[in-house]
Amino acid sequence: MTTPNHRRVLVLQGGGALGAYQAGVYEAMSQAGSEPDWLAGISIGAVNAAIIAGNPPGARIERLREFWSLVTSGWSPSGLSNLDQFRAALGDVSIGWAMATGVPGFFTPRAVSPLLLSGGPEALSYYDSSPLKATLERLVDFDRINAQETRLSVGAVNIRTGNFAYFDNAHQKIRPEHIMASGALPPGLPPIEIDGEWYWDGGLVSNTPLEYVLDQDEQDDLVIYQLDLFSARGPLPRTMQEASEREKEIRYSSRTRLNTDAQLRIHRMKTALGGLLKNLPPDLADDPEIRLLSQFAREPSVIVVQLIYRDRPYEGSFKDVEFSRQTMLDHWASGVTDGECAIARRRRDPTPAQPGAAVAIDPGRDRDAEKPFRQPAKDARR
Repeated sequence: MTTPNHRRVLVLQGGGALGAYQAGVYEAMSQAGSEPDWLAGISIGAVNAAIIAGNPPGARIERLREFWSLVTSGWSPSGLSNLDQFRAALGDVSIGWAMATGVPGFFTPRAVSPLLLSGGPEALSYYDSSPLKATLERLVDFDRINAQETRLSVGAVNIRTGNFAYFDNAHQKIRPEHIMASGALPPGLPPIEIDGEWYWDGGLVSNTPLEYVLDQDEQDDLVIYQLDLFSARGPLPRTMQEASEREKEIRYSSRTRLNTDAQLRIHRMKTALGGLLKNLPPDLADDPEIRLLSQFAREPSVIVVQLIYRDRPYEGSFKDVEFSRQTMLDHWASGVTDGECAIARRRRDPTPAQPGAAVAIDPGRDRDAEKPFRQPAKDARR
C-alpha cells in the first residue's frame, strides 16, 4: 500500500522477448488498482512503458496484449509439450525463424547485407526497425504521453559521445523515435537519429534505469517496482552454451541487487547529510561549500520492490530472441504470478515509510527459481 503523497514508479529493464514478463506484472498491478505515476524503461522496457503511458488505464492491458500477440505471430506452433528438451528444441527453431525472417511489427531483415555497404544506418545493422515505428504509432497515443498524465523516461546512448541520454516527457516532447532509440541494439537494429544526434540501445551502458529515477530531484516519497529480465545470480556454467547464457545474464542484469543496494546507500547518505545541514548555524547557509552539499541532500523515502524474471530450464542464451507465442504466454503468466505475490506481500506486511528511509524488498530472494507458475486461462489475443 502507498500513502497519498507516494509516487508509484515502474522501472523496466531491457530484454527483448522476455519483456512479456513485464506486461504480466503490470496486469497484476492494474487489476489491484496500482497504476504507475511514472514509468522508466530501457529497450523493450521502453516499448512497454510507452504503451502503458500512451493509453488510458482501461485500455493498457489490451494494447499490451495486441503488441505481444503481434510480435509473436511469426512462428507459433500449438500444442507444445511441457518436456524441457522438446521446448528447448522448438525454442531454437523459433529463434532461428526470428533471425531469418524478422519479427512482425518489430524488425525485418535487410535485402542487402550491411557488410556490403558503407555509411548510413543500413550499413550498421542487419535488420530494419521501421515496422516498430508503425506499430508504436498505432498502439501509442503520443499526445497523451506529452500531456504528461503519466511521466515517461526512456534511456539511450549517444553514439558520438558515448554518454547516456534520457528522454523524459517532463522535459521534452516524446516521439516514436525516442522509444526506438532506446531499443536500437547493435548490430541487429539500426541507430536512430534524433535532432541531429544518433543513438543506440541504452542497455549498452546500463540496462536498468533505477539510477536515473533516484537521481531526479523528487520531493514525493517513492515506491519503485523494478522489473528485471535477467538475474545477476546463477550457477556455475557446465557447457559452452550455459557459459554464453550466463555471460549475457551478467552483462544485462546490471548487477541488479548490487547496484540497487549501492543506490539506496547513496540515498541514505544524502538523507543523513540533509539532517546534519539542518543543525548547522544559520550564518553558514550562504557558504559555497554548504550550498553545494545542500544540493545533494534528500528528504523523500524510497521503497524498491525488486521483481526478477527466473528463466526456465529449456531457455538458453538467445531467450531474448525467442518470440514464439507459447513462450510469450509463459513469460506473461510468470509476471502475473510474481506481481500478485509482490502486491499481496506489500498489503500484508507494508514497510513503514519513515522520513528519508531507503528500503529494498525482494519477494523472490528465497523462492525456488524453478517452482511451477500459473498458465494463463486465455490467449493474449483476447
